[in-house]
Amino acid sequence: MAESQHQNNEPAKGPKAPTTPAAKIRMAIFGILLAVGLVWGGLKVFRSFSYVETDNAQIEGDIYPVISRVPGKVIDVTAKDNQAVSTGDTLIRLDPADFEVRRDMAQAALLSAKAAVSAAKAQISAAAATEKKLDADLRRSRNLQRQDVISQAELDATTAGATASTAQHAAAGDQYEAALAQVKLREAELKNAELQLSWTTITAPSAGRVSKKSVQPGQYVAPGQQLIAIVGSSDLWVVANFKETQLEHMRPGQPVVISADAWPGKEFKGHVESISAGTGARFTLLPPDNASGNFVKVTQRVPVKIVFDKRPSEPLAAGMNVIVEVKVK
Repeated sequence: MAESQHQNNEPAKGPKAPTTPAAKIRMAIFGILLAVGLVWGGLKVFRSFSYVETDNAQIEGDIYPVISRVPGKVIDVTAKDNQAVSTGDTLIRLDPADFEVRRDMAQAALLSAKAAVSAAKAQISAAAATEKKLDADLRRSRNLQRQDVISQAELDATTAGATASTAQHAAAGDQYEAALAQVKLREAELKNAELQLSWTTITAPSAGRVSKKSVQPGQYVAPGQQLIAIVGSSDLWVVANFKETQLEHMRPGQPVVISADAWPGKEFKGHVESISAGTGARFTLLPPDNASGNFVKVTQRVPVKIVFDKRPSEPLAAGMNVIVEVKVK
């Protein structure tokens, strides 16, 4: 009787609610996402033990300044923004008029110096002939004086003439050497004038692309003034600034995976070429001096040069941001 009453007191159990197809789909999707998340997280954790990564990295390239070596007025600018150029291509022309005048003056001075050489050579020939004649006269006068045909005074006069002719011959030789030196000087001046004239045509120092063009026709430029920058196309590399705490296992030659922000999903292969001997802060205009003032420890970054294993076919440009992962284990 008691057992019957206990059974009667139990709440009635209704039928079990069936699982709907939508609920099954949600559970399956959740399970898949959970599995993917676990796999992805596991791979990230595993990768973190083998790779060190930084997004503080940029593509670098050689930048060649195009400067004027002589002062002058710009009469033509053939370079266009972002134009591809080859070594030796004409970029800028300066007014050559002043330099052409200097070249012509140098040519005239050289001709004059060469004429002076010819004149000095003729003087040497004349002085040599005179010296030869007077030497012969001196020999005859000595014989005649020994025979008392001429007086001692006449012999002395002949001797003086012969001595003078010898000195004149030597002086003519010195003038000839001086004239030759003047020719060399005038040749150097002409070469310099022609060189400066050639500098009025400014050419590309290397193959690459024209960048940062700051010159227009009619502008007056000074020597040493940068007019154009050319970003070299022959080589690109990456400078990655790793924290000093990431360098423990990093060595030159280790493989690197490079991802460019400009090309999402694209990976480039490279390797560590070298690690800087100083931190980036050490080479700033005002490097930190930890010996003065209050010291606050800051994790420093060290530049690491990374080169591509092969030249990328994509148009990467110097200054682009990239993410690098170095395989250290």
